Amino acid sequence: MNETAVGKEMYALVNTLFPITRSITGEGVRETLRIIQDHIPIKTYEVPSGTKVFDWTVPKEWNISDAYVMNEAGERVIDFKQHNLHVVGYSTPVDTEMTLEELQGRLYSLPEQPDAIPYVTSYYKEDWGFCIKENERKKLTEGTYRVVINSELKAGSLTYAELIIPGETEEEVFLSSYMCHPSMCNNELSGPVVLTYLAKWLLEQPRRFTYRIVLVPETIGSITYLSSHIEEMQKHVIAGFNLTCVGDDRAYSFMPSRYGDTLADRVSLRVLRRMHPDFKMYSYLERGSDERQYTAPGVELPVCSIMRSKYGEYPEYHTSLDNLELVSPEGLGGAYEAYVACIEEIEASRRYRVTCLGEPQLGKRGLYPTTSFASSADSVQHMMNFIAYADGRNTLEDISERIGVPVKELTKIVDSLLAADLVEEISPRKTIS
Repeated sequence: MNETAVGKEMYALVNTLFPITRSITGEGVRETLRIIQDHIPIKTYEVPSGTKVFDWTVPKEWNISDAYVMNEAGERVIDFKQHNLHVVGYSTPVDTEMTLEELQGRLYSLPEQPDAIPYVTSYYKEDWGFCIKENERKKLTEGTYRVVINSELKAGSLTYAELIIPGETEEEVFLSSYMCHPSMCNNELSGPVVLTYLAKWLLEQPRRFTYRIVLVPETIGSITYLSSHIEEMQKHVIAGFNLTCVGDDRAYSFMPSRYGDTLADRVSLRVLRRMHPDFKMYSYLERGSDERQYTAPGVELPVCSIMRSKYGEYPEYHTSLDNLELVSPEGLGGAYEAYVACIEEIEASRRYRVTCLGEPQLGKRGLYPTTSFASSADSVQHMMNFIAYADGRNTLEDISERIGVPVKELTKIVDSLLAADLVEEISPRKTIS
């Protein structure tokens, strides 16, 4: 499927998922996952409220059916059913009357973006509030307002989904995204939708590596997943990507892992330099999504992110302006193609290690020319430079980039060295002892 066709299909799925009210728990998450389940065979899991997950605790489950602020004329001046961002996420139930002055203390708006509804949450402190466009807030008049939030906080569970696609080896490529925001597109829906279509592509044919694909609520969900899978992931994951903000068509950007030196980092940068050389490179100090959890000290997974416009860096971020007009089939399709290119390179990557200590004696193996001339000297130099970096840490592509010799030429060198038992192919582990 080409980029245009897959982009249109992904955009259609974004449209389907857009109206659903999602949060870090609740029926909105389950409904979203049921729809994705129609596309790929994910399995869903429930983790009870109160479960200890590392330094965190799974919170109560939150669901909401309606919410509004009504004026004395019986008009809903703020209406959750018109836009689900109108209610502060995790708001407790309310049914009361208050003056405009009292109401103002419960309202959130953006004076600098007067036509945007902000996205506000209160996950870990029981509270309530409404979000409104600044221009609409200015229209509120003195009087008594009825304020209603039909919500429920209860002992329930946190829902996440997983799909394991077995490969020829137990070594894994890890792909993660999140589905815990209400109606926003680039920040929320683009990641799960692109991940869904990557999974569909991966399922089309056998793969060298195993693929671990998860959809979790951001932060608490990734922590919850890690708390029960960290040992196996540390043992098997060789590269990972956190998919977020991959829907618009303004830019490409890159968030590295904590030290920026993993297989995933190197592959991502090669792909971006080749396909989108004007991409913006961010520092890990500017992180803000689940890479915080996957790369945290003690977790140390090799995870990075290729994005379009990065979270927090585009004006529509965390507002109602992050809508169906912001993302596009072209934006989604471009991100999809970039990740396909990364996965294809990882699938094709090979690592080699020299089998002898010290510099090998090439002459006795027929690998050193008996007559020296310029081109033969170059050939030997390329072979010796390859050997210098064949320590098991570098893929063939890494060495090609480092010594300036095309992969096609290095492949011939590798064949000669393998025939002479001077190098061995090794497992693509994260580190080499």
